[in-house]
Amino acid sequence: MFSYRHAFHAGNHADVLKHAILVQILDYFNRKDAPYWVIDTHAGAGLYALDGEWAGQSGEVVDGLDRLLGAPRPPELVARYLRAVQDFNPDGVASRYPGSPALALHALRPHDKLRLFELHPTEIEVLESTLRQLDTSRRQVSIAREDGFGGLKRLLPPPTRRGIVLIDPSYEDKQDYRHTLQAVRDGLERFASGCFAVWYPLVQRVQAHEMARVLERLPVEWLHATLTVRKPSADGLGLHGSGMFVINPPWTLHEELRAALPWLEKTLAQDEHARHTLQNHAAAGASPAGKPARPPRPAEGRAPRAAARPAPAQKRSPGRK
Repeated sequence: MFSYRHAFHAGNHADVLKHAILVQILDYFNRKDAPYWVIDTHAGAGLYALDGEWAGQSGEVVDGLDRLLGAPRPPELVARYLRAVQDFNPDGVASRYPGSPALALHALRPHDKLRLFELHPTEIEVLESTLRQLDTSRRQVSIAREDGFGGLKRLLPPPTRRGIVLIDPSYEDKQDYRHTLQAVRDGLERFASGCFAVWYPLVQRVQAHEMARVLERLPVEWLHATLTVRKPSADGLGLHGSGMFVINPPWTLHEELRAALPWLEKTLAQDEHARHTLQNHAAAGASPAGKPARPPRPAEGRAPRAAARPAPAQKRSPGRK
């Protein structure tokens, strides 16, 4: 049950997609003075040593974050993410990778709150240590040693009526797909205006594809982005891509992804089968962000590259290609 350690995969292509989108959402929420909550159902360890025992052994960061460092003209969504990562590496060497709790805490203002769930006994110990290092306030951040699927219910709706819910289990247990769908349904009943961000792996499992189809049938405003970096392996093992499904997304997210996904596809491609998709759906009436509802857009393929402000140059970690 407790075999999964995210440190093994820290900074890979799936983290790039997930965390670039998360940083954009956090930035959008910060544009208003009103406080908000961030709830992370599967927090992990929070901060990872890229040259450590786990991430250093797998080397997955080489085909993820490492490919972005120094790449020319990253779109704004990617540049913003790289700046956030750089803030955890002030010496200019990408040796530490911030997970979603660290990225959220980095973005939060004093009146916002972070609520974390983690069940893995080792991961939560590392997470608690990480938060102590980051000198967090106990009133601003809390950690629950329990399953986030169940714990989420009691936190919704947050008192602020503004919030981001990140749902990203490991999906090693096939039941996680069913639990994710139920968590989204229950969450929308309690907090219909909340921003729910669901990450999922692109793997050779029918449950992954079926979950995406069920989410797309929800009668709410949503955005669905996927990034594939290589052809699925013949044995069906391994992660060839990932997806992010965002309910009640920032109205700016679609256009930023439209510029960023082609760049990410090209930069992270491991073979000629790399591709991306981008879809959105507008619910009837005005969106929760206060913008007029937009008509649905079909899946998009290779969109023209948009001009963007480059990220600060970063050095690569010593000892890694």
